[in-house]
Amino acid sequence: MKKMLALALTLIMALSLTACSGNNSGVQAGNGPNVAAQEKTSPLNTKTESGDQKQMDSTRKKILIAYFSRTSNTREIANQIHENVGGDLFEIVTVNPYPADYNGTVDQAKREQENNSRPKLTAEVKNMDSYDVVFVGYPNWWGTMPMAVFTFWEGYNFSGKTIIPFSTHEGSGLGRSVNDIRALCPQATILDGLAIRGSDAKNARNDVSAWLRKLGMIN
Repeated sequence: MKKMLALALTLIMALSLTACSGNNSGVQAGNGPNVAAQEKTSPLNTKTESGDQKQMDSTRKKILIAYFSRTSNTREIANQIHENVGGDLFEIVTVNPYPADYNGTVDQAKREQENNSRPKLTAEVKNMDSYDVVFVGYPNWWGTMPMAVFTFWEGYNFSGKTIIPFSTHEGSGLGRSVNDIRALCPQATILDGLAIRGSDAKNARNDVSAWLRKLGMIN
């Protein structure tokens, strides 16, 4: 009787070992379709994209370069950006032009800021929803953007878009304009801006290219 019981136990153990061996071979064979699918959807694969892949992604985005320019310095920078990244250009123009006289423009800009004015614009961007990246350029007036640019921001929904500011100035850089943009477009992603002295605008190509390269917009 004891011999029969021992024989039965031996048979059961043998069958169990065979079953475990079968399961292990199934895990090893998992290097096939299921594992491959997991690897393709793993967040790690996205994070380890090469620089070239990221660059290709940025070049597929639809780009708008909008700018306000009274003396043509900001227009010059906008054109240099356009030469590098392509996209569409849009000039922000007020219905009532600013005075040709510099001091007259300074005074009007100050009044508009004190009154929190929103000057009317001559045109609007068609199909703003289609743009992924929006460059916006302006001169620094009284520490921030001209109020006409505030009109531009408030005319569209920038949620989910990438905004890239650039400014011309004569010593005040971007001022507080980036903080103002954040307040106006809280659901947008705002990248590092560029500030160029107006007197240097025509010779700023190297600075513009280096900035765009740092942002990953060009190679």
